[in-house]
Amino acid sequence: MKRILFVAFLLGCIKNYGQSALKTMALLPDTGQTMSYTNTFGEDNDYNINSPSYSLGNDGTLTDLITGLMWPIQDGGEMTFEAAQTYCENLNLAGYHDWRLPSPMEAFSILNHQHNNPALDTNYFTSSNAEYWWTNAPQVGDANKVWCTNAGGGIGNHPKSETISAGGIKRFHVRAVRQTQPTVQLTNRFTDHNDGTVTDELTGLTWQKIPNATAMTWEQALNYAEQLTLAGNTNWRLPNIKELQSLHDPALSNPSISSIFNGLGVRNYWSSTTLFNQNLKSWYWNTQFGITTYDLKTNSNYVLCVSGEPSLANEAFTHHDLKIHPNPADTFLMIDPQDTSGQHSYSLYNILSQKVAHFTTSIFDCTHLTNGIYFLRMDDGKLETQKVIIKH
Repeated sequence: MKRILFVAFLLGCIKNYGQSALKTMALLPDTGQTMSYTNTFGEDNDYNINSPSYSLGNDGTLTDLITGLMWPIQDGGEMTFEAAQTYCENLNLAGYHDWRLPSPMEAFSILNHQHNNPALDTNYFTSSNAEYWWTNAPQVGDANKVWCTNAGGGIGNHPKSETISAGGIKRFHVRAVRQTQPTVQLTNRFTDHNDGTVTDELTGLTWQKIPNATAMTWEQALNYAEQLTLAGNTNWRLPNIKELQSLHDPALSNPSISSIFNGLGVRNYWSSTTLFNQNLKSWYWNTQFGITTYDLKTNSNYVLCVSGEPSLANEAFTHHDLKIHPNPADTFLMIDPQDTSGQHSYSLYNILSQKVAHFTTSIFDCTHLTNGIYFLRMDDGKLETQKVIIKH
């Protein structure tokens, strides 16, 4: 797993953006995508951060070990939106009475993009004939539409009248949620570093503030993100679809994101997540209202890069940070692991994930390598990598 070296900013250069937010999850989980669909480095499969993990109870519930949220393993069946609200308010399950409808972000968090119809891990969640699941959020400006996740792995704004119980032909089911930890009120969700980057304090992710001005194909987007250097940071990547969706604000539209990102406009933004078993299609996020859907990878969409690890708890990570210098490197690469006990071995990979070197010394002669981007891995079983740039 690629670990990120965070850039230290002078306090005088940081501006907090006054948009409040409620934090109900401990961490933002990964999409669960484990298949590779390209030789180009940077797809969803190449970054395994906060892999989905659950603990099954013997009372009809499970606890998400990443988010801290508790869910019924079986949904409550098809019903109208209003009935779903009442169902959750009156639900008594496993001795708990504080069940509620999930927010769009919470509902999206349990989708697994290594599965389809349903896009859930059915080792834990009982499969049903649901096509959609209600969230607690009506569409801004139109109370007749509600945000719903779907069995294919997306999220969108749907008329309440579409479900069978309201006279429609589609199956909208209810699945309640409850928190196992208190809600945290964030007074300022976003921090503008005034260097072209913005940190979302809700997730701990740092974002490129101004997206690339030119639309590009999915493969081009992967390359662009991996080669980006911004604010002295080279650890940028194309976000997965859950990371992109985490920026969505259901209270906003046109675009559905904080105005601190004043250059995004209403566009489609690529994610690194491929549509399951569809090599030619990838998920994207549309900023008009905030839906997630997919497109052919050969079509052109826009790119907003991300850096960091999604930690909604805003806690420091403990891991083997590798201090690499100089970076970019010319003739020699110096490696200083935080853990100095014992001898470490290292492997160097090119952008095609091919191993080009293996060594056990802290000084590596890189004169024989061609210019480009590489990834250094400490061979301690933790799959922690750092980006290295060779520039002669």
